Amino acid sequence: MQRATPLIIDIEASGFGYDSYPIEVGIALPKGERFCSLIEPIETWTHWDQSAEGIHHISRDELHLHGKSIFEVTRALNTLLQGQTLYSDGWVVDKPWLNTLFYAAHTAMDFFVSPLEMILTEYQMDHWHSVKRGVIAELKLTRHRASNDAYIIQETYRRSALEAGTRENRGTT
Repeated sequence: MQRATPLIIDIEASGFGYDSYPIEVGIALPKGERFCSLIEPIETWTHWDQSAEGIHHISRDELHLHGKSIFEVTRALNTLLQGQTLYSDGWVVDKPWLNTLFYAAHTAMDFFVSPLEMILTEYQMDHWHSVKRGVIAELKLTRHRASNDAYIIQETYRRSALEAGTRENRGTT
C-alpha cells in the first residue's frame, strides 16, 4: 500500500539561537509543486549570524529588497495550507520559527506542523541518510534554500517509502 506524499516544510533563519527568526519558508507540496518566500525582517528582529548566512547565502540586503512582509507570508501560508499537516525534519527549530512569524503578525496558524519522524517507518529511519545522499546526488540542486531542502526531504521520504514497500512485498526486511 503506497502512502500519500506528505507536505514538507523547511525554514531558513537568521541564526541558530533563541533570538533568531525566520527569513525564508519553503514548502514541498504533494504533486511536486513548491512554495517559497523570503521574509522581510521586522524592526525588532535584529539578530544576524554570519555563519548561518554562510549556509543559506541569503543576505539581509536581499531580504529587504525581495522579502515579503510577515503579513503577506502568513496570509499566503494559511491560504495554501489551511487544515493540513506539514512535516519537518527540523521540527525543534522550524516550529518555533513559525511561531515567531505568526506571533509577530498577530495571526493564528491555520495548519499543523509535526516532526517527520512521526510518519517514518523503521526501514525509512534506518536507510534515510543513504537514500538522501542519492537524492541529493541525482537532483544536483545548487542552492541551499528552503524549498530545495523541503523537496529533497520529500523526495527522500517518497523513495525510502517505495523501497520499504518493495521489500515488504518481497517478504524481506
